[in-house]
Amino acid sequence: MKTLLRTFALVVFAGILSGCGYNSIQREDEAVKAAWSEVLNQYQRRADLVPNLVNTVKGYAQHEERVLTEVTAARAKVGQVQLSPEQANDPEALAKFQAAQGQLSGALSRLLVVSENYPQLKADGSFRDLQAQLEGTENRITVARKRYVDAVQSYNTLIRSFPNNLTAKVMGYQVKPNFSVENEKAISTAPTVDFNSTPAPAASAAH
Repeated sequence: MKTLLRTFALVVFAGILSGCGYNSIQREDEAVKAAWSEVLNQYQRRADLVPNLVNTVKGYAQHEERVLTEVTAARAKVGQVQLSPEQANDPEALAKFQAAQGQLSGALSRLLVVSENYPQLKADGSFRDLQAQLEGTENRITVARKRYVDAVQSYNTLIRSFPNNLTAKVMGYQVKPNFSVENEKAISTAPTVDFNSTPAPAASAAH
């Protein structure tokens, strides 16, 4: 008899949790964590390309030291700003992470623009391969970020809705911060280099 009562109580309790949205909140929270892990994976993939890309460019454009230094420094900063899914719940920490990644994006874009002045670099097979990998990774970053944004929006909508908001309050679930984008179109466009274009003449060192 006690076993039956215990089983019945567990069934009722599970039904209460399900009815108040607990299970749904858990599911949405896990979806956010999974989406964040994919964001980190794609950003790490990009960071891993940087050393070889810098070394390849340096072989043809050693005097572009400023741009090369910017990329190297931005890559180092990205390595110092790593966030777990739990840390990504901190708006300030997420903003710092986004800023660091944005700096690396800008530095890489400037590096690719500079490469246009060096026909031999553009013709280098290793550089072409790295550039293609970078462009593909930027596209995957865009997709991963979009999925994370959508997952966070879905989670936040759920825990703000009645009666889920009551459960969220009792269980300590809070609204999660999200990526803020000043220019979504610009960020969603992977940096590209047109290898078929006529290179701009390099500035002469002599005056």
